[in-house]
Amino acid sequence: MNEFFDSENSLIEIMVGSENSGQRLDVFCFKAMSENILSRNYAQKLIEAGNISVNGKQMRTNYKVKEGDLVTCVLPEPENLTIEPENIPIDIVYEDSDLLVINKARGMVVHPAPGNYSGTLVNALLYHCDDLSDINGMIRPGIVHRIDKDTTGLLVVAKNNNTHISLSKQLKTHDIKREYIAVAEGIINENSGTINLPIGRHPIDRKKMAVRAENSKEAITHFNVISRLQGHTLVVCNLETGRTHQIRVHLSHIGHPIAGDFLYGLRDAHGMTGQALHARKLSFTHPSSGKLVSFEAEPPIDFTELVKGLSESVSFTI
Repeated sequence: MNEFFDSENSLIEIMVGSENSGQRLDVFCFKAMSENILSRNYAQKLIEAGNISVNGKQMRTNYKVKEGDLVTCVLPEPENLTIEPENIPIDIVYEDSDLLVINKARGMVVHPAPGNYSGTLVNALLYHCDDLSDINGMIRPGIVHRIDKDTTGLLVVAKNNNTHISLSKQLKTHDIKREYIAVAEGIINENSGTINLPIGRHPIDRKKMAVRAENSKEAITHFNVISRLQGHTLVVCNLETGRTHQIRVHLSHIGHPIAGDFLYGLRDAHGMTGQALHARKLSFTHPSSGKLVSFEAEPPIDFTELVKGLSESVSFTI
């Protein structure tokens, strides 16, 4: 496979080799141009927009490339985005000159993305803070890690790059401890366990992740049962790794999806507007003091009301 990249004109030309013959055009472009095309979905959009051609002709995404094909991609100019500060209330559990710990509400997206550039945690942070780390660029200032839109709970935000680098290293070495509480469908018989199954993008539904052997990364979730409710189980989950949708995918895979999870679970919302999953505890070494700091946030009212409704005579402590 021979590649030519003209950075001035954002032009990429790749000659298909024998090892890639037979691949779908979108798959070939995603894999061959991974440094410039960040997702298969983006590759598909470029093909549909006419930015990618084969031997000078436009092809469909399902075209199977052949050895000797010349695939040409003209990358569009990046959007000049401006993320505006917005006066959105946020629950700040802790703040100092280096970082903030936020208790994120259900329904709030952590950072802007295509089609969703306002109403996010980043918009709120820009209004609240004068400085945020810029390691992740203007779209994700200060964001060290994320939690899903409809998951509630704790996450840490970096105000400067040194703090960001330190926290990122702790994430990589699993030294940031994150504890989640969840209401799972069905009765989990084991009192505790570890789910050690790799997670990757779902092969068909690109909005989902899945347990799969290929194109996946190691994912480890530890769980302990707090209480068995009516047809449900209240569990605590500790993340050893931090894959996208990890707890949701793992619990669903073992037959116990999270209540209210429309993507991986049943269609009964139980009165919830999102999955009953809450990041309850967060601990890490403070980058400046070197001391271990720990934070805790109780689950939101809809979570506790769900548990109470399912428990009735069952005694439990959240």
